[in-house]
Amino acid sequence: MATCDECGKHENLPYQCDRCGHTFCAEHRLPENHDCPGLGEWNDPSGVFDSGFDDSVRNRGGSAGSRSVLTRLTGTGGPLGYFRGNMSYVFLGAMWITFALQFFVFPLLLGAGPRSELWRAVFVLTPANPEYVWTWVTSIFAHGGFTHIAFNSIALYFFGPVVEQYLDTKRFTALFFGAGIIAGLAQVFSTLLTVGAFGSGVVGASGAIMGVLGVLTVLNPNLKVYLYFIIPMPLWVLTFGFAAFSIVAGFGAASGVGLTGGNVAHLAHLAGLLIGLVYGVRVKGRVGVPNSLQFGRGGGGMGGPGGPGGPGRP
Repeated sequence: MATCDECGKHENLPYQCDRCGHTFCAEHRLPENHDCPGLGEWNDPSGVFDSGFDDSVRNRGGSAGSRSVLTRLTGTGGPLGYFRGNMSYVFLGAMWITFALQFFVFPLLLGAGPRSELWRAVFVLTPANPEYVWTWVTSIFAHGGFTHIAFNSIALYFFGPVVEQYLDTKRFTALFFGAGIIAGLAQVFSTLLTVGAFGSGVVGASGAIMGVLGVLTVLNPNLKVYLYFIIPMPLWVLTFGFAAFSIVAGFGAASGVGLTGGNVAHLAHLAGLLIGLVYGVRVKGRVGVPNSLQFGRGGGGMGGPGGPGGPGRP
C-alpha cells in the first residue's frame, strides 16, 4: 500500500509517474491532476505513467528499457526508492555526516584538525588549490562550525522539500549542486583577484541553499514566511533583503578580504542566489508552489528562519 503524494489517500494499486517520480491514486494519476512537470514533455514516445505492477505496459529496449530499470530501482518499493523525492533530507544528512568527519573522525583518528593540510585538502575549496575538484562538492557539505551548519540545516529543512516537490528530484539535485559549486568557485576566484592564493577557502551549503531560495522566490514571491519564526513577511522581502545585506557587507569589507566580510562568503551567497533566480525564471509556469510552507499533510503553514547564514569559510 502506498500514499498518494497529492491527497494523502492510501492506495493499494498506486500509479507512479516516470517524469516526477511521485506516487498517485487513481483520481490524481493524470498529469493535469497533479501539475506534473512532464506535461511539457509529451513528445517523449516512452510515455509518462507506469502502474508498477504490470510489466506488460513497460517499454522495452533502448532508452525505454533503461528507464524501466531506473524506475524499478528508484520507484516505490525499490532499493533506492527513498532518494526519490527526498534528496533535501539526503543532503541534510550528508551535511551532518561530513560535520562529524570534520570535527570528530579526522581529529581523533587521523590527528587532522582544521589547521592541517590534510583536513583542508579534503573539505575546503581554497584559492591555492581550486584544481582539487573533489572539494567543489565536499566543501558544500562541510561547515565552519556548529552555528554555521545549524542555520543552513534549518533553511534547507524548511525550503528544500518545497522546491524539490515542485521541481522534481532530478532538477532539484542539479540545482543544489550547480548553485553550490558555482557559488564556491565564484568566492574562490574573487579571493584570488583581491588577496591572492593565500586567502582563506570556502565551506558551507549557503550558496546551494540560496539557489533553492532564489527559485522559490521566483515561483512564489509572496509566499508567507516568518523571520526567526516571529516576524511575518513575503518571501521576496526576505530574499532581496538578505541579498542587499550581502552586497553592503561584502563591499564594505572588500579592501580587506574581498567579498568575505565578517568571515561570511557574501559573494558565494549572491552567486547562488543569482543561479536560483535565473533557473526560477526558466521553470516558472511549468510548476506550481503552495501559498504557505506545510508540515505534514493538512498541517498549518509556518515560515522558515531568516535565510542561510553563518561563516563562509573556516
